[in-house]
Amino acid sequence: MPPTAKTMRADPPTPGPTAGGRWEAELGTVRVCFGNGRLAELGEAARDLGASRVLLVTDPGLVAAGHAAAAETALRAAGLAVAAYSEVPANPTSEDVERGAARAAAHRPDLIVALGGGSAMDFAKGINFLHTNGGRMADYRGLQRPARPLLASIGVPTTAGTGSDAQSYALISDPATHRKMACGSPQARFRTVLLDPRLLLTAPRRVAAAAALDALSHAVESAVTRRRNPLSDLYAREAWRLLEGACERALAATGRSENETQGTESWSAMLLGAHLAGAAIEQSMLGAAHACANPLTARFGVIHGEAVALMLPHVVRFNAAAGEDGYAALARTAGLEGIPAEAVAGRLEALREAAGLPSRLSDCGVERPDLTRLAADATEEWTGRFNPRPVTEDDLESLYESAF
Repeated sequence: MPPTAKTMRADPPTPGPTAGGRWEAELGTVRVCFGNGRLAELGEAARDLGASRVLLVTDPGLVAAGHAAAAETALRAAGLAVAAYSEVPANPTSEDVERGAARAAAHRPDLIVALGGGSAMDFAKGINFLHTNGGRMADYRGLQRPARPLLASIGVPTTAGTGSDAQSYALISDPATHRKMACGSPQARFRTVLLDPRLLLTAPRRVAAAAALDALSHAVESAVTRRRNPLSDLYAREAWRLLEGACERALAATGRSENETQGTESWSAMLLGAHLAGAAIEQSMLGAAHACANPLTARFGVIHGEAVALMLPHVVRFNAAAGEDGYAALARTAGLEGIPAEAVAGRLEALREAAGLPSRLSDCGVERPDLTRLAADATEEWTGRFNPRPVTEDDLESLYESAF
């Protein structure tokens, strides 16, 4: 059976001994709590960190789904004073974060909780920088050691995608250029992460699909970068095993209430896989697919997960010339036959098709004359320099051409 035609597994991998298994672990300085219903334990987790006043950062979709109210209820039941900022947009800019920081200044929190996808996670980290140390987000670009300590924070992801819940960086857009600034500090990592698979069941299918392919891209790119190491390899391979094995089944169950049990099992694997992929990024960074994807979001508004899913198979094939053995490990993990890079690229294309995401740049409003400018933008993206095969501006334009 060719890798592009792989069938769904009858028993997708799950992160516990039984479906919906509950467990806790310490990953470095981060406490990870996994299992259905973990959101109800948010107040206890906040108290464990010494909180008395909490700022809850979330988005309108989570308010509409009822998850924000459930989070507030859990926090108030623990005797905590709570204020919510629920206007987090997709791809937040530094100006957006400044508005959130004003809300923090009014409430004077001693703990920040992020409830949502990558935007909420990054937004909360951005607020933490500005509330504790002042200035603007551009001041924190790169890896920083702020003069004053950041607040403790808790991450509660509601998508299996960005892996921001496992990382020390916030990706915040520059409002003038729309390019993403990576603003980081070891202190910005969440002290506690609550992974509750049931929160993922209410995500709109397109959001869930884009997030799932984004998580897969993190596992694939972090497995081959120049900065990879034995620890990042472990995270990346396990993330790939979980994500690749459960993706189709999870997306098939999204939005179908009769498949709640099946969906929870599959999304359990996806949620843990996305977190581990984020942990792999923290150790290994990313590559040329993300360098190509970010300009597509900045210039054409292509959803990040869709952009990286479109570019990644082409980057994998490009990197094959470097003799990258990381793809061989991924192919073995997924039981894919044939030339490893081609097998992985084909599997990614099959998963992208199953997710219903665009397969050509021409389907995303991009025209051929735009490719030169996109390539110039991509050369400025920091992730490209970690790609296992060096990429020039001409190489990047060729990658866009392949995807056109």
